[in-house]
Amino acid sequence: QVQLVESGGGLVQPGGSLRLSCAASGFAFSTYYMSWVRQAPGKGPEWVSAISTGGGGTWYADSVKGRFTISRDNGKNTLYLQMNSLKPEDTALYYCARGPGSPTTTPSRNYWGQGTQVTVSS
Repeated sequence: QVQLVESGGGLVQPGGSLRLSCAASGFAFSTYYMSWVRQAPGKGPEWVSAISTGGGGTWYADSVKGRFTISRDNGKNTLYLQMNSLKPEDTALYYCARGPGSPTTTPSRNYWGQGTQVTVSS
């Protein structure tokens, strides 16, 4: 039973920072690429970032490149997303997901967590 539990979301002002965490269990975490996906109200899901099994390879959507940093701690079975210089457009429900991704490909919805809300507003 794959389980992904996100945390760290909240309300922040534009320009602020937030660090999301994802606790994984029920599978061999260190053998899978992992991703972050987000979904804003009324919008479809948007792949945000992905990381290779050992953390050496990282990929980002153009909209967050230079502002977000994905990382993982395989010893703790935990995935992270450091978000800096946040913009109102970043407001969304953020999901941790098992698998790689790209601007046109997201991991199976079967392997997403429950999500954590990020709201960027003054």
